[in-house]
Amino acid sequence: MIEVVPFFHVLAGRIEREVGAAGGGAREVVATTLVAYALSSAMTGVAFFALGAMRMGTLIGFFPRHILVGCIGGVGVFLIITGLTVSTRMADDDFALDWATFEALCLNAHNLLLWVPAFALAAVLRAITHRWHHQLVFPLYFIVIPLVFYFVVLVAGLDLDHLRRAGWIFEKGPSGEKWYRFYTLYDWNATRWGPLWSTLPTQFALLFFNILHPPLNVPALAVSLNEDVDTNKELVAHGYSNVLAGLLGTVPNYLVYVNTLLFYRVGGDTRISGFLLALATAILLVIGTGPIAYLPVMVVGALIFVLGIDLVKEALWDTRHRVSRMEYITIASIMVAMTVWDFVIGVFFGIVVSCFFFVVQNSQRRSIRALYTGETVMSTVRRPSSHREYIREVSKQTTIMQLQGFLFFGTITHVEETIRALVDGPAWQRAPVRFLVVDFSLVAGVDMSAAEAFVRVHRVLRAKAVSLCLCGIPRGAVETSLASVGLFEAEGVRLFGNVNDALEWTENAYLRTWFVSHKVETPAIVLPGRQDTDDVLQGSLSATPRRSHIRDAGWRTIAQDYTIDRPVDQDIDANVPEPLSTLEKAFAAHGPLDRALFAPLAAYLERLALPEGEVLFRQGDPSDALYLVQEGVLRASYRFAGHAPPVEESMVPGTLAGELSALSGEPRNATVVVERAAVVWRLSTERLATLLEERPELGRAFMRLVLKSESTLSSITSCKVTNRTVGSCQNRL
Repeated sequence: MIEVVPFFHVLAGRIEREVGAAGGGAREVVATTLVAYALSSAMTGVAFFALGAMRMGTLIGFFPRHILVGCIGGVGVFLIITGLTVSTRMADDDFALDWATFEALCLNAHNLLLWVPAFALAAVLRAITHRWHHQLVFPLYFIVIPLVFYFVVLVAGLDLDHLRRAGWIFEKGPSGEKWYRFYTLYDWNATRWGPLWSTLPTQFALLFFNILHPPLNVPALAVSLNEDVDTNKELVAHGYSNVLAGLLGTVPNYLVYVNTLLFYRVGGDTRISGFLLALATAILLVIGTGPIAYLPVMVVGALIFVLGIDLVKEALWDTRHRVSRMEYITIASIMVAMTVWDFVIGVFFGIVVSCFFFVVQNSQRRSIRALYTGETVMSTVRRPSSHREYIREVSKQTTIMQLQGFLFFGTITHVEETIRALVDGPAWQRAPVRFLVVDFSLVAGVDMSAAEAFVRVHRVLRAKAVSLCLCGIPRGAVETSLASVGLFEAEGVRLFGNVNDALEWTENAYLRTWFVSHKVETPAIVLPGRQDTDDVLQGSLSATPRRSHIRDAGWRTIAQDYTIDRPVDQDIDANVPEPLSTLEKAFAAHGPLDRALFAPLAAYLERLALPEGEVLFRQGDPSDALYLVQEGVLRASYRFAGHAPPVEESMVPGTLAGELSALSGEPRNATVVVERAAVVWRLSTERLATLLEERPELGRAFMRLVLKSESTLSSITSCKVTNRTVGSCQNRL
């Protein structure tokens, strides 16, 4: 509480000047000053109570621990200095970090004899408690010291007054004054309210200073005691105690870290010990300070040295292998600042240093969690084998960048440099990019510098005809930051809910581009959702390396399934009946289908026309059939355990649905709904069994193709690779 004394001096001085200027005397000055002190207690109590009631103490729990440890170390240094000044009877104002102080403490033989024994006693106690940890060791040690001291005094016949003058025993304080005398100085008639209200600015400054301590001292005490403390309850308790102090006319109060730590370390962690301490304090209040005049100074000096050494050790020695180098520098710098200046400056200095180191450390962390191309992962859309092969080739032009953490001026530089490297220099010559998909789902925040960096990146991408696709943008601060710089309205920027939607859109753009460029009939092009009228990459497919790549990949894959203008050496029969035509599309990736072998399969398949919105089967239903999609689009929804969001998968013509669960006999692991009116061929489990019995060769060949298709079709497996969903992407249908 000694830190608030300067504020009391300012209050008393201001009141004295204003009351004196108004013609008042000493009685008016004293009465007004006492009311000002009581008012400061009441204001402090209300502030503490409000902070606790609004649960503001929870925020303090996230205060950086290394700053608290630095404050602990700073208090330890302050205690060691206090031990030196108490032992040598040096005034606090006379202590300074200069040669004169060093000379007075270390080169003066008398002063050495005063503080060295106290320091030695503290060191001996530390050695004892290092070996024995009983809670009675500490109090018994300080009971024995005065007994030994007075035994030596008695044996040597020393004079107490001479020892008191020499600084070995405390001076006698004033006696005869009752503890309740100050209440007689209260006089409401003598109180001057005008000067009292003029002290409010100083009162608020004192209030701010008071509320700084418990939020720092309480968590620091919790760190030292290795216990959890509810800061909100502590603040409410401080509120009650200060309001009561104001009503009783006394000064503000708050938890004193050093005193509380000492009390706990000697076993004062129960209600009984608290009541005993209150009783002892009340007794001292009544009898006064007379007994202190017979207490050896070395006892108090040793006690202060012990606490100071403990706190410095806790801050510097115990943390040497527990914190990073920058955190350790912060701890040491706080201790230096608190020693050279004062407590508050040390705390603010530590906060500034921590912010600086925070920026430096986080700037070294990479905000790019993953960077991969579209050939590594595909959307959760089941497509014909030729489409999948085509997309796997051309999606090399799609780059997916997954960001993480907080994007600010210290980390966005690496992101911007990485994107620029994709569209410039050797990387562009080796693998030109058509789409850049940026995933924000793991981004916690974006500052203005980072948001503006994306605007610059967009300009660079537009110059290279690269589309920027933003997905997974969290609602709230991230969305607001990016929208504030006009990124969402920029030409060529597209927004999607998640990576899967963005990839589905890019895949549809690749497919539609090839189909339109070769004038394939639109009804033959079935593309699920996430497409618009301008998702075609315009221009000749042979004009640039990117378009040439799309053209060549299409000739090697999709062209096998459609009648289009093609080289003369590539012939195709367009009159293949259903369901054989759909079977060829589904299994085209595994070589040409033996039509003679698979033609009899049509007798075991049942053609179904399904309206939009019909549920084909639900997750958990028994497996009774597999389906071959001829027209339309089906959508499967996988719901996994826990809080994982469902995974959506589209199935277009030329794909299978429900094949694995039908072959294995396991319950359905997804719900399948008709997204667009569809025509499917149904092979029930009963007819499959009949097929295996009547035509075993055909049945085994069909099952082999289904299993081969599953091994290459794994769009849900690609979802695992990129961790795009919270839950696990498990088995397919």
